[in-house]
Amino acid sequence: LKTIPILFLTFLFSAEIPVFGYRTTTTSTSAKISSNNLISNDLNVAFNSTFINIPEEKVVEVFNHNDNQIYLTQDDLNLMAKIVYAESKGEPYEGKVAVASVILNRVLSPGFPNSIRDVILQPNAFSCVVNGEISVTPTEECYNAVYEAIKGNDPTNEALFFYNPSI
Repeated sequence: LKTIPILFLTFLFSAEIPVFGYRTTTTSTSAKISSNNLISNDLNVAFNSTFINIPEEKVVEVFNHNDNQIYLTQDDLNLMAKIVYAESKGEPYEGKVAVASVILNRVLSPGFPNSIRDVILQPNAFSCVVNGEISVTPTEECYNAVYEAIKGNDPTNEALFFYNPSI
């Protein structure tokens, strides 16, 4: 099982993202982190506190289960959720997690660009980008699938490609 240390830039909405034994609740200016296993960074974080304030320009580093590092912004999460929505219409939740996992697997692979945005916008990488179906409003389930993949749940077993056998 791979893990990915993740850097989250500030979020415009509230979301709970369980990551490696602790839960992170993020909003535009704050993150609520349970006190166990809190990782320190360059912010002034009290280890006995369950709430920290994060200025807009700062990032918080949280870890799940891997030694690789991916940097995510809110735009990356939104873009991933749009891809999940457009590429997995009608698929069960596991299929949505699989789409998000393939994106993360590509970022970690030396044969692909090393950012979420560049992987998604790579020419002909995703049909919904090619045909313009990426201009969608993703559902909460799509965001949850993205968070599930970020936590390290990869139903594809590190696949770099996917296809829908019903097409």
